[in-house]
Amino acid sequence: MNALSTFLRDRRRRLDPAAFGLPAERRRVPGLRREEVAQRSNISATWYTWLEQGRGGLPSADVLDRLAKGLMLTDPERDHLHILAFGHPPEQRYRQVEAVSQRLQHVLDAMPLSPAIIRTATWDVLAWNLAATVVLTDYSKLPRDGRNILRLIFADERVRAAQDDWRAVARYVVGAFRADAARAGAGSEIAQLVDELCTASPEFRAMWDDNEVTGIRDGIKRLHHATLGTIELEFSSFSVEGRPDLTMMVYQPVAPEVVDQISALITQKRQS
Repeated sequence: MNALSTFLRDRRRRLDPAAFGLPAERRRVPGLRREEVAQRSNISATWYTWLEQGRGGLPSADVLDRLAKGLMLTDPERDHLHILAFGHPPEQRYRQVEAVSQRLQHVLDAMPLSPAIIRTATWDVLAWNLAATVVLTDYSKLPRDGRNILRLIFADERVRAAQDDWRAVARYVVGAFRADAARAGAGSEIAQLVDELCTASPEFRAMWDDNEVTGIRDGIKRLHHATLGTIELEFSSFSVEGRPDLTMMVYQPVAPEVVDQISALITQKRQS
């Protein structure tokens, strides 16, 4: 018996038959029967039995995905199933996300003077802290589809004017967006956005057609802020654990006095 078969048997025995509306008669071993898992996974009972016994060769990726669904595996468990079979995680399946958990929001809010956001692989901003609203953009005042960073860079004149070197920033964003979307398997999800921007912005079309890919995850950003003047922000990007399609971006003012100025802006916003 190999590691794959052991893992399948272990997860099968953890399932409660009653949760699936199955008869509650006495069973020799806990969990579902092999034929029940096979039926839920749309494969033959013989083939599933062979897999648990370590016989019959490796299943295809499609079979593993059906087994993951039939065994109600979590995403990390599904990844582990593929690693046991093939030695590597499965191909990325992009999942659109509408919001972040309260815990992630608490992480952002725990950095009160450092602008921070969480974005998706398609560069939609999902969450932000108060510092981000007074330094970057007040995303709460934008419609949901207006919170896409590419739309802001190429279609929002205020955001464009705030960039110290707009062309360099735009080129970086397009290259990173292309890399992130491809890595997350979100090619079909970005098609409409890319078409929209190609039609609306000749500059975007030219940069997109260049096929550049960038992967810079930290650096210095210079902004022309309406109240603070020209400021420099160190930025770093972090993948969210267990959610590689989500990225946290944190900005830290380089000049100490800017921190106090951001604090004053936040106080004004809270009082308004």
